[in-house]
Amino acid sequence: MSDLGELANRIGWAFEDEQLLQQAVTHRSAAGANNERLEFLGDAILNFVIAAEIFDRRPDLREGELSRLRASLVNKNALAAIARDIDLGPFIVLGGGELKTGGQRRDSILADALEALIGAVYLDGGYSAGQALIQRLYHDQLADLPNRQAQKDAKTRLQEYLQARQLELPVYTLEETSGRAHAQTFRVTARCQPLDRVGEGTAGNRRQAEQAAAEDLLSQLQNGASSHD
Repeated sequence: MSDLGELANRIGWAFEDEQLLQQAVTHRSAAGANNERLEFLGDAILNFVIAAEIFDRRPDLREGELSRLRASLVNKNALAAIARDIDLGPFIVLGGGELKTGGQRRDSILADALEALIGAVYLDGGYSAGQALIQRLYHDQLADLPNRQAQKDAKTRLQEYLQARQLELPVYTLEETSGRAHAQTFRVTARCQPLDRVGEGTAGNRRQAEQAAAEDLLSQLQNGASSHD
């Protein structure tokens, strides 16, 4: 474990109760008070602060669009990317098993620890401290929010593309699952029957693999359409 004073400096908060910081970086696989309860609290605060930020910054978006945008900012992958930006991994305290399997690099563990940090700062300094931390962590993302079309996921964009042309919706098929239980890889196809086109995607979970397949199929359809314009 690295010096927690350095982590406090990176997130810009000097803890009155340093035990909160210690708990925030302690995974449930390790001995002592772990970060699960702090993660629960941090998740709630994060969702509220991000909701308020995008509500103020994007008055053009409807409720459903705001919900999708918030989800894109607070999902596991987005949180893990921010955790890597501040190099949170080396500070996380893990049990022996998780340490041996590279738990400090795992998206879920990084994301949970970041949420726990937010919860710890909230408990230590109140709502304004938690809000300020989230605004710092998300400064770049909030300054460059995607436009309405870009924020739609690939499956939604593919569905809209096909519906606009009165074509059947795609059929998603799980073609293959490989790897061990804790590190599986999913290969999915998305098939557009009327146009006889198939997209393919591979990812660490089925939902992401479907999104990748949809992106691949949509790219094929759009490129094919443009070539005949």
